[in-house]
Parts: sequence; structure tokens; C-alpha cells
Amino acid sequence: MPHVVQVLLLLALLVSAAKLAGALAARVGQPSVFGEILAGLLLGPTALNVLGWPIFGAASPPVSHAGVEAPPLGGLVRDLSDIGVVLLMFVAGLETDLAEMRRVGAVAFWAAFGGVLLPFVGGAAAAAAFGVPLLWEGVFVGTILTATSVSISAQTLMDIGQLRSREGATILGAAVIDDVMGIVVLSAVVGFARASGAGGASAIALVLVRMVVYFAGALLVGRALGGLERFTRRLQVSQPLLAFAVAVAFLYAALAEWLGGIAAITGSYLAGVLFGRTSVRRHLGDGVHALTYSLFVPVFFVGIGLQANARDLGPHVGLTVTIVLVAIVAKALGCGLFARASGFSALEATRVGVGMISRGEVGLIVAGYGLSSGIIGRDVFSASVVMVLATTMVTPPLLRLTFPRRRDVPGGAAKEEARAARPTETSQPG
Repeated sequence: MPHVVQVLLLLALLVSAAKLAGALAARVGQPSVFGEILAGLLLGPTALNVLGWPIFGAASPPVSHAGVEAPPLGGLVRDLSDIGVVLLMFVAGLETDLAEMRRVGAVAFWAAFGGVLLPFVGGAAAAAAFGVPLLWEGVFVGTILTATSVSISAQTLMDIGQLRSREGATILGAAVIDDVMGIVVLSAVVGFARASGAGGASAIALVLVRMVVYFAGALLVGRALGGLERFTRRLQVSQPLLAFAVAVAFLYAALAEWLGGIAAITGSYLAGVLFGRTSVRRHLGDGVHALTYSLFVPVFFVGIGLQANARDLGPHVGLTVTIVLVAIVAKALGCGLFARASGFSALEATRVGVGMISRGEVGLIVAGYGLSSGIIGRDVFSASVVMVLATTMVTPPLLRLTFPRRRDVPGGAAKEEARAARPTETSQPG
């Protein structure tokens, strides 16, 4: 069978499976990302192992991708997934509302800080307790646990009419700040992990210099992005603004790896934040959402399941269960305690902590990067996928348990749904 036919058949299978599984998950009250990851697990080595089927070239020799051998089409799936991650983080940056971060103030900042600190320390300690090397695999486990997915909590808060409540606004603001802090932690860990294996203290100092040079240059160039619209208006081609914005996102991502010595997704996220401060933000959002969520993101979520193998977790059940528990407890405690110390009541702080539990797509992005970079092993990666599924599943019912429903407020639910229908939330999978 011609290779191009194999590619087309595989992509048709992955995209349709992701969308159908996401729709089924939504029908039973779960986020669509939950169904998409499960679809990947079902299609992957955990169950059907479709990449091992003869129709997809299983008889061909395996290929190497980032130092890891994979089935012939496995490298293609990972490459498309990597592009999907870059675009997904560009969307997240594009929709990062800096004004909202300032509006929610100190409570959201400190809740986010606690939600990064405790999971980071707890995740690294838990991994080390099960024999995972603290530097740098154990530290990276802590990095994965710092993530928070705002889209899942936002959808649940909308459903129960609490999206614009005091706690709801704090959760949304803290989740955005958490993302920024998580990106900083990820960049530092990746940079130091690479430097530690290439020359010790002098290499780490060089990484710091490279980071400063990269961010300074990226911010300086970012001042000119607002003029991109005027430039593209003079071009007689289709979708010039979207094309150049995507090119800038890819360039920022590539330079983050090559020049800054940090994760590529840091660069695309920064590009999104910079574009988000220009007048073309909304116009770009419509186009990049269609591009990202029609192909690349479905392949990314299903591809996560294709890379994970739950059958290998047998000897690592203890590690997996511990990571799941630490992920839930440390995030809820860290966010809740710091919110309480910032003036919230115990009940309000509990609601904020619960709303920050879900890792969703953000946790998957960080875990996938760790695997492809060789920082974590496949056992830790598979445990991280289970953790993402567990935290995604428990967050909606816990939010409904801690929040009262506002159905008794005249027009309250309808107003919440009308407000939430506006395109302001980050990365809503599916």
C-alpha cells in the first residue's frame, strides 16, 4: 500500500476517533479531552495497538524519533503532535488576559503560587520515594504536577452558574497565573537539566544568559507585531495575517529551543501573549482555533494515548497511585491554604483549591515534552497520563459538591451561559 494512503487512513482514523470520543465524553458530563485521551489509550498499545497493524506498515522497520524507536507512522504522529502543542500553547498565550490577571489581584496570585509550590515539591518527593532519580526526572514530575487546566473548571463553573462568582473569577485568574508560573518552571528545569549534563555550573550560567538574551530579544521584536496587520493588508493572498502569525509562533518556538535553551512551547506561548496585546487578537483567534482544533490538537490528544501503555504500569502501580493522590491533594491544599491566608473564608478557599485540581491538556503538554526530550521515562509518562485522566475526572463533581447551584436566582444561569459563550477561555479541547 502506498505510504501516502497509509498516512491518510491513519489521520482519518485518529481525527474521527478523537472527535467522536470527545462527543461521547461530553454526553456523560466529562470534558471532551477525557474522551480523546481514552480513545488514544484504546487505539494504542494498551488495547488495539493500531500502529502495529499491517495496514499501517507494521512490517516496515521502526523509525527513531527523539532517540525513541517507534512504528513507521509513529514518528509522523509525534511530529504532528509536536506542531499541535506549539499551536495549542500559541492559542493559550493569545487568550491570556493580562488585564484579568491584574484585576483578580493578590488572592489569585498567591493561590497560583501555592498551587505551583506544593505540587512541585510533593511531586518531586513522591517520585524520589519510589526510586526515580531526583535530578532531573523527579524534578520534572513535580513540574508536570504544577499544571492547571482552566477550560475544564470554567466549563463546570458555567454549568452551575458560578463562573462570575468571587471564587470563580479567582479560579480563572489563578489558573492563568499558574500557567505563566508553570511555563517559567518548565523553562528553568529544561534549561538546567540540559546544562547539568553538558558542563555543570558554567553551562548553567550560560543557560541563564541565553534565557535572558532570548526573552529580551523576543519582547523587543514583539513591539513590532502590531504592525503586522498593516503589512499583510497589502498582500494579495488568502489569510496572510494568520499565515504570518503562525510563522512567528513557529519562529519563536524554534528560537526558544535553539537560542534560549528552553522549551519550544515557551516560545509559542510568549508569541501568543504578545499577539494577544495587539488589535488583531480576535481576528487571529478565529483562524488559529480552526487550524488547531480541526487536525493538530485531536492528533495530539490521541497521540498521547498512543504513546502511553497502561500494561506497563503493573510494577509501577504504587508510583502511579501516589502521583495521582499528590496531584489532587497538593494542588487543592496549596491553592486553598494560600487563598485562605489572603483573606478568603475556609469555604471559599476550598472552592478555589478544588477548582485548580484538573491538569487537562496542560499536564499532557508538559509530560509529552518530558518524554520526547528524554527527561522522563515511559513509565513516568504513562503514570502522568493516568494522573491527568484522574484529575480531569474528579474536578467537575468536586466543584459541584462545594459550590451551591444558582438556579434559584432569576435568570442567573442564563446570564452565566450568555457571558460564558463569549470566546474568552483558553484551549477548550474538542
